[in-house]
Amino acid sequence: MGYTSAPAPETSPSATSAAQSAPSAGESPKSRLVAFLLAFFLGYLGVQRFYVGKNGTGLLMLLTFGGVGVWWFIDWIMILVGAFRDQEGRPVKSWDLK
Repeated sequence: MGYTSAPAPETSPSATSAAQSAPSAGESPKSRLVAFLLAFFLGYLGVQRFYVGKNGTGLLMLLTFGGVGVWWFIDWIMILVGAFRDQEGRPVKSWDLK
């Protein structure tokens, strides 16, 4: 029994570029650039967490001034490397403004 793979579906160039700009099903619709800038300038207030829907931890960051700076720095690095996630656990990957 040999296994054969199905041929790849044909896609037009416009469909390919549209698919590349839209977030995938497992990716957050939130902008990584916005989260990065919020974390950089207002991270000690937890604003980046409110932006992605993590209101509980955003409030904790607000009350502790970003975990006395440590939590803020960790969030900032996680956003920078693409490991930051929204409330539903989807990665915030796209640098596009939305």
